[in-house]
Amino acid sequence: MINVPETYGRLVFDERVMKTRLSDSTYTALQETILQGKTLDAAVADAVAAAMRDWAVENGATHYTHWFQPLNGFTAEKHDSFISPSPDGGVIMDFSGKELIQGEPDASSFPSGGLRATFEARGYTAWDPTSYAFIKGKTLCIPTAFCSYGGDALDKKTPLLRSMEAINREALRILKLFGNTEVGRVTPCVGAEQEYFLIDRKAYNAREDLIFTGRTLFGAKPPKGQEMEDHYFGMIKPRVQAFMDELNEELWQLGVPAKTEHNETAPAQHELASVYSTANIATDHNQLIMEVMKKVAERHGMACLLAEKPFAGVNGSGKHNNWSLSTDTGVNLFSPGETPHENAQFLLFLVAVIEAVDRYQGLLRVSVASAGNDHRLGGSEAPPAVISIFLGDELTGILEAIEKDEPYSSSEKTVMKLGVHALPRFMRDTTDRNRTSPFAFTGNKFEFRMPGAPMSIAGANTILNAATADVLREYADRLEGAEDLGAALHDLIREAFTAHKRIIFNGNGYDDAWLEEAKKRGLLDLRTAPDAIPQLIEAENAAMLTREKVYTAGELKAHYEIKLDSYNKFVGIEAVTMSDMVKRQILPAVSAYTAKIAGAALTKKTLLPQHADSYEMRAAERLSELTEAIDERNAALEKAMAKLQTVSDPLKKAETIRDSILPKMAALRASCDEAETLTAKEQWPIPTYAELLYSV
Repeated sequence: MINVPETYGRLVFDERVMKTRLSDSTYTALQETILQGKTLDAAVADAVAAAMRDWAVENGATHYTHWFQPLNGFTAEKHDSFISPSPDGGVIMDFSGKELIQGEPDASSFPSGGLRATFEARGYTAWDPTSYAFIKGKTLCIPTAFCSYGGDALDKKTPLLRSMEAINREALRILKLFGNTEVGRVTPCVGAEQEYFLIDRKAYNAREDLIFTGRTLFGAKPPKGQEMEDHYFGMIKPRVQAFMDELNEELWQLGVPAKTEHNETAPAQHELASVYSTANIATDHNQLIMEVMKKVAERHGMACLLAEKPFAGVNGSGKHNNWSLSTDTGVNLFSPGETPHENAQFLLFLVAVIEAVDRYQGLLRVSVASAGNDHRLGGSEAPPAVISIFLGDELTGILEAIEKDEPYSSSEKTVMKLGVHALPRFMRDTTDRNRTSPFAFTGNKFEFRMPGAPMSIAGANTILNAATADVLREYADRLEGAEDLGAALHDLIREAFTAHKRIIFNGNGYDDAWLEEAKKRGLLDLRTAPDAIPQLIEAENAAMLTREKVYTAGELKAHYEIKLDSYNKFVGIEAVTMSDMVKRQILPAVSAYTAKIAGAALTKKTLLPQHADSYEMRAAERLSELTEAIDERNAALEKAMAKLQTVSDPLKKAETIRDSILPKMAALRASCDEAETLTAKEQWPIPTYAELLYSV
């Protein structure tokens, strides 16, 4: 029987451990570094390193690593042992402050987008003291940022930390206008919901498409999918529950606050949600969640699929990013208050987010752009690719009343002059949840529903933080010089809402009519990753991100190049895998079965001439037509892929993939999937959807 309070954080060098193992002066100095960003003295660093080493060794660690998040979307680690030779021929366990603070991994094999040449191998990792070190296996993992020899960020954490500093800086300026001088820091807080699939490991190993791409490239629809709506929140199967129990225990030991678990809509699909943490810690935790899920699933004879759309025709998997802003005094800035003063502050932060999302909708879209997410966005289980905000009728009505200087239909019946008249009292959950909205206000937070399941949440939160910070900066510049703050605040909220209310949509995002309406409103419709990625270097977007010091111009160009390169390589791998499976598995199987059934048709025709037009003959004819179609379509795909190699411009290559390669892949799949429905089960060469989705 697990003792959760004793288990939780057992492998984390957290506040509890620090207080018992560090001297008061060392602990105080470290807290000043964590909370105020002060430089850590070398002697303090040595003391922290020694305590961290002793604790790690006592818990079975033999090595340490700087754990970082390069631009390939995964995590990276290089392990060094604690051992250091002693004069008597033995070894001592050693770990210095310098080794804690800075590492020097080889940076030549990580994506850089041209920020450094391949032969320029040196890179640096720098300790992020705001995220706790932890033990994984026998290794002490130290969360770090990663940069090139020239100081360019080569990871996802550095821009995230910069964006957190930007929003802290600008939010504090706003709070001071409201007299909140006791607030020392404003921190973005995030709670991520992680969706995933579990399938049998043997079935997974029998499918090259799952092994190489994470999703199925072929598969006819099974007799039963999610039509009966019987899986969502349904009884968890014993095998899955055993996996979840072990997953929770491992995550709790690592200090990851795994909270909610349940079956999701599609068969074999599930979800895990964790408790809110600061944005950088939540990002670290989510990376750990994905990693541990895969390891635990393998131990239970299963495979964990994190692709955005692993199966056609059933729901894909997203990662819902719940985002809010909190002060170090315990106030959620997206929570309505009890007084007109507090509600005025709430409304100002609310319209700042509305303006930020409207102005930088292209950046939010590119933050979730990938080849895999293109298959998910706009599906019946995911929001459309067009960005919009759901506020709910009450908040929308309040802002419309302010815009028009008209009474809001409430018990007070007052014209809402902010800071002069009382506002109606807001209730936290006066809005229903809109599952079709990309960006929904859900009472005291915003839920960004567009990120795909395998994505790092760092990118989306970096953009949310930076865009909101930029708008708050403009608001602070305007309000700080106002003679009448109440009147200026009222005018600002009214003007901002009027200018950016086009982004608010409280209806059904799945309705085709909404896409037409969005077009009339002038909202961006960036359906695919190649459409979205150029937004990263669009002049206004780039100016904002460099102005807020979240990215340099060089880093933005690098991220643009890396995103295109990733898209091109990923779909290229899919196309090669598809062609290989067709030639080596599907065509031989269908051809062999066609020959077998054609022989049966000939025998039947000879023995029973009256049945010349037999089932066997009709099936053989259709299968023969399909084998020819499969061969022709595969040849067309291979020819298009060969031609693609002559395209050098990354964006043009991505557009060619979207417009030429993907349609050919879809046509090839259609023929193969039909052939599956006509081929005997025992002769079909790969596990079917029915076997994959109902194997656990």
